[in-house]
Amino acid sequence: MNCKGQYDLPLEPLLYRGVSTKVPSENLSFRVFVATWNVGGKSPDRKLDLDDILQVREESDIYVLGFQEVVPLNAGNVLVIEDNEPAAKWLALINQSLNKAHNVPLRGPRSIASSGGSLVFQKTSLRKVSKAFRTESKRRLKSCNCPTDLERKNGKEFCFRCPQSQTNENEFSSEEDEDGSSNFDTNQIKYGLVACKQMVGIFLTVWMRKELVQHVSHLRISCVGRGILGCLGNKGCISVSMIFHKTSFCFLCCHLASGEKEGDELRRNVDVVEILRNTQFPGICRTSGSRVPEKILDHDRVIWLGDLNYRIALSYSDTGKLLKEEAWDALYDKDQLKIEREAGRVFKGWKEGKIYFAPTYKYSDNSDSYAGETVETKSKRRTPAWCDRILWRGSKIYQLSYERKESRFSDHRPVCATFWVSVEATEDGSRKR
Repeated sequence: MNCKGQYDLPLEPLLYRGVSTKVPSENLSFRVFVATWNVGGKSPDRKLDLDDILQVREESDIYVLGFQEVVPLNAGNVLVIEDNEPAAKWLALINQSLNKAHNVPLRGPRSIASSGGSLVFQKTSLRKVSKAFRTESKRRLKSCNCPTDLERKNGKEFCFRCPQSQTNENEFSSEEDEDGSSNFDTNQIKYGLVACKQMVGIFLTVWMRKELVQHVSHLRISCVGRGILGCLGNKGCISVSMIFHKTSFCFLCCHLASGEKEGDELRRNVDVVEILRNTQFPGICRTSGSRVPEKILDHDRVIWLGDLNYRIALSYSDTGKLLKEEAWDALYDKDQLKIEREAGRVFKGWKEGKIYFAPTYKYSDNSDSYAGETVETKSKRRTPAWCDRILWRGSKIYQLSYERKESRFSDHRPVCATFWVSVEATEDGSRKR
């Protein structure tokens, strides 16, 4: 259920598509779409349509899409090296929905889009696919965009954030490709890939309208494993940090500790604490007056999404009774994340929209029934829960919607949120638009 209008909006209207407001601070406002989905270790096929999940008819300026279990969490993927072919397929499906009218072929004999418009999956790497969907060269999306001494002497424009700093030729970049050029005509697409990263089953990807990508700088990625031995990547978090115009953003996609036994929620609390403590973005631009965040909570705007795995503190039968009545308030009162937040044990200072939709986990295969509702699925029974969540922190973030989508692809339902986010512009930001 989509309950637009339930959230408080600013008194002054927000302006769409980043048109500058007529105030001295010169703020811009953007529509940000966020989605999280645990896909149960299943690789997608070309027939899977993401249009409804991504709400492509209500176009947003920025898309932040997080997945969990894009690969099975087996020993090979956890202990050796993860299979990145499924992530490449998800990336191609996202591109197909966001850039509906434009097929983006990869260079060479293998392609991901046929001339007829239907998606064709050929074996390829995540690195190659992500390179195809970028609209900006590697040098524009570094961890620091500041010019070198040579560029400065030649009179090239300074980085808007750090006009006095220097860069290292071998500095950290979110992309691994040596060649930063795209493989297609960027004039033919709406949305470009800004960042993507996989850690075992966790996969986070960020897309923007292509005309906005030029305003992204200081793009950095950090991964924290919280799985086996408290450090492996079968559980944990991927974080993307960036400066957009003059405002810092952090997007986090996580998969926290599982389990519905009493006390398991405390393990999830510890995961959150450790992610906040151990996520560290490379320190750059250490000049007087610079403000490039190195920790999650240092950012101006933060959005946390993922399979947080918090459960409902009721028995299976009691939960089932409230489900049949669609007594969402009564169920929500027993939600572990709500209880832990209100007690101040986790996510202190964070916000989450009110939940007006059914629990998103755990469903039987290719079914609208929760696991355990039939004799055949009793062995897989779990108490239904709102495992999949989206939270945010920071000022000038206004949630417009918070809902689940209906797809039988996995035992989780995808959860989506839409936000208006205000951004401080560069001095000439409105002129660039």
